[in-house]
Amino acid sequence: MASSSAAFRPSGPNLAFRALRGHRSPGEFAAAVRRAAREIGEQVACDARYIGRVEAGEIRCPNYAYERVFLHMFPGRSLPDLGFATREAVRGRSARTGADAPAPHLGTPAPAACGAPDRTMSHSDEESDVLRRAFMTSGSATMATAATLGTLGALGPLGAAWASTPVLPGGAPVGRVGASEAAAVEEAVRRIRLLDDRYGADALHRHADKPLQAAYALLDAGTVRRAVSDRLHSGAGELALSVGWLAHDSGHYEEARSHYAEALATARVSADAGLEAHAFCNTAFLARDAGRPREALRAAQAGQRAARGLGSMRLMSLLTLREAGGWAALGDRTGCSEALVRAKSLFQCGACDDDPEWMSFFGPAEIAGLEAQCWSALGDWRRAVRYAHRAASLQDPHFARNLALYHAELADDLARSGVPDEAAAAGQRVLDLLEQVQSSRIHTMLAGTIRTLLPHRRSPEVGAFLARHANTVRRR
Repeated sequence: MASSSAAFRPSGPNLAFRALRGHRSPGEFAAAVRRAAREIGEQVACDARYIGRVEAGEIRCPNYAYERVFLHMFPGRSLPDLGFATREAVRGRSARTGADAPAPHLGTPAPAACGAPDRTMSHSDEESDVLRRAFMTSGSATMATAATLGTLGALGPLGAAWASTPVLPGGAPVGRVGASEAAAVEEAVRRIRLLDDRYGADALHRHADKPLQAAYALLDAGTVRRAVSDRLHSGAGELALSVGWLAHDSGHYEEARSHYAEALATARVSADAGLEAHAFCNTAFLARDAGRPREALRAAQAGQRAARGLGSMRLMSLLTLREAGGWAALGDRTGCSEALVRAKSLFQCGACDDDPEWMSFFGPAEIAGLEAQCWSALGDWRRAVRYAHRAASLQDPHFARNLALYHAELADDLARSGVPDEAAAAGQRVLDLLEQVQSSRIHTMLAGTIRTLLPHRRSPEVGAFLARHANTVRRR
């Protein structure tokens, strides 16, 4: 088989695979892939970007893990039925060349033949094998995160690229900045998000500044192609939001605010409305958590203005929920209720291809969880319990951090609504999840629940929960 770069350029979109997705968004379909993987004992790091690459024809043949999952999802079909090339047709391919190949200084190995042993797969292959091994074999969040970070250099190929790239005295990389560097920034964003969903922010937060500094240094270096420049601006902005979120979830609010402002400035410079809406969305969330409800409200409304022309009703729904949270924090029950109704109506408009990739977490569980937080802020504990329970029961286990968050919300609402034994049971579930998840925000929520439950410590259920929590705190 010829080894020219033409062998790796998409011959056209994978229409067969796109048809199988149907009316589901790429994020929803990615979640279905992950669920199917768990049914057969596989674990794949599938997200909306991967689905987009498949549908664009960029992935001619999935690796063995994805092949097993897809054939499980669609029994009786072969790889060609799903729009892929046969494994035999792509076996023995050589390294990519041409404009889309990784730059020589990236220091990553050339991609191996489809189905080759995992040790030869490149960082830009369709699944991060390092991520998969860490998820499947590590016994604790700390070990898994440390192993993954150590292998990736700094959360992905961007760290390896930065470490091996010559730099000028002023800090700017030497050489041409092209598509491979933009792809490295995008991959760093993806890996941070995957690890955060699985393990929480605390362990990741300490390591995340290096790839962000590298991304902005690449922007400063400049590029001759507008398309690459746009990708770098968008990627750097999304990376700033991801690093800001790690700071936010770890309780470093001022640092998070700085990163969110940096992302917003990047969005304004590059006229990127999607990035601007995302930055305002995160800023609203942070302002509410930091006790600045009016800022939360203004940021959420500004995000809606930025998002109006983007065509994503799901994004508008999330931003309207952020607005509802601002109204609730201000004690405005009417404003909150009206915003919740609008948000649910927008969500019912359905998913579409314009929904941002970063919104893969946003579904019925997240809506219920955000509504629970609204009713909790308004002091309506029974209604808050109802929605927190719904959120916990609907959450995809892949989003382990969110699952812990919803159970923590449920435990607190139960404690405040006068059912301490049920609150203790929910709290025990949070402690189970905190053996895997590291989130200072969740620990802070749980500490508030503990204070509410202290008067009931003579109850066997509450006493057992308090004792276990105390042991957990001592081990941190």
